[in-house]
Amino acid sequence: MDDIPLSWLFTVLALLILCSAFFSSSETSMMALNRYRLKHLKAIGHRGARKASRLLSRTDRLIGLILIGNNLVNIAAASLATAICVRLYGDAGYFIATGALTIIILVFAEVTPKTYAALHPEKIAFPASYVLQPLGVLFFPLVWITNHISNGIIKWLGGNPHAQLEKPLSFDELKLLVQESGSIFQAKRRTMLMNILDLENVEVDDIMIPRNEIYAIDINASQQTIYEQLRASEYTRVLLYRDELDDMVGLLHLRNTSRFITQRADDSQGNTPHIDKRAMIEATSEPYFVPEGTPLHTQLFNFQHEKRRIGLVVDEYGVVLGLITIDDILEEIVGNYTTNFAEQFADVTDAGDGTFVINGSATVRDINRQLGWTLPTEGPKTLNGLLLEELESFPDASGVSLSVADYHFEVLNLSDNRISMVKAFPANIDTNVASNKRTLGT
Repeated sequence: MDDIPLSWLFTVLALLILCSAFFSSSETSMMALNRYRLKHLKAIGHRGARKASRLLSRTDRLIGLILIGNNLVNIAAASLATAICVRLYGDAGYFIATGALTIIILVFAEVTPKTYAALHPEKIAFPASYVLQPLGVLFFPLVWITNHISNGIIKWLGGNPHAQLEKPLSFDELKLLVQESGSIFQAKRRTMLMNILDLENVEVDDIMIPRNEIYAIDINASQQTIYEQLRASEYTRVLLYRDELDDMVGLLHLRNTSRFITQRADDSQGNTPHIDKRAMIEATSEPYFVPEGTPLHTQLFNFQHEKRRIGLVVDEYGVVLGLITIDDILEEIVGNYTTNFAEQFADVTDAGDGTFVINGSATVRDINRQLGWTLPTEGPKTLNGLLLEELESFPDASGVSLSVADYHFEVLNLSDNRISMVKAFPANIDTNVASNKRTLGT
């Protein structure tokens, strides 16, 4: 080696350091590849992705190959650097070579290439796969022996060396992935995707129309009453019942009114047309019942399977709790799309001073969605239920104030053993109500 020119030795040393940088960056880039994007690129025929995927199918062999190559070139570089420094500095060259080569390898063969590979894994991994694949064939005996010994040690320690490195995304990980995809999806599309994922955590009880707000017609009422209700209906489909809402007859489509409504001979005097109740019942379709607690995503598929649009939510005793429609579920995904603006925001009125007047029957989920609030949704479904739970008793009179989460509420009106109207405002709004209004517990 003393006869070899120093220029040649320095050239070989530089090449060894470059090889070390190649192996270091290859290891980092291969492990940093997005496995789902890798599958996509493989599916569309990307050659580098196919080779990288083949190498990653046996992670133990890939890591073994890279580490064998990296250690070989590092040891060779250390020996060569020592020989060069000894020729230049004598015995002091051992110490000089150790210190200098350590810094050089750390900067140029470890930190820099690994950092770049972590930032741009595809730029390194795909070209590197063309080199690693033939090297895997060349060093297969050494790789096999090394992996056989290391896998035996791993098994002895209770591990599985052949366990899949790739694991399917959990539900929470998928939601986080959608939330962080700001540069990929528009805000509305991202919101829709999040709403779809949240369907699993929402039940029909959360969005149903409550029992007291169901528009239905008593078939045992007078003909005049039935006729007036049919004329006043804002819906194309109306529920029919006998005496009690729990005794449901069926669902009537108003396009079928000609089957059971006939004009009287003396209708010129403004008399009510004749209603054939038997024909009216025959024109109805059977009611469709939905058990309470059914997740929305399940009910959406049930609507599709049963070819239904409307269902009655019932408890375990068959008592009607509310009404659920396919439009309600779709609004949970895409947001409110009703064309009736007044109807859309009828439960929430902006007072103009940062406060809101809210109907007690409004659902907590609708309030959160319309105002962007974060009221708790785990307990009661309506604002009335939420406030009564916090009060732990029915208020004696209006004017009672209380706080729920970070929001303040003042009871404005009571009716029918419920809180019918409240004034609400976030905690960051200075309302000065603490000094002149009753507070909870006073």
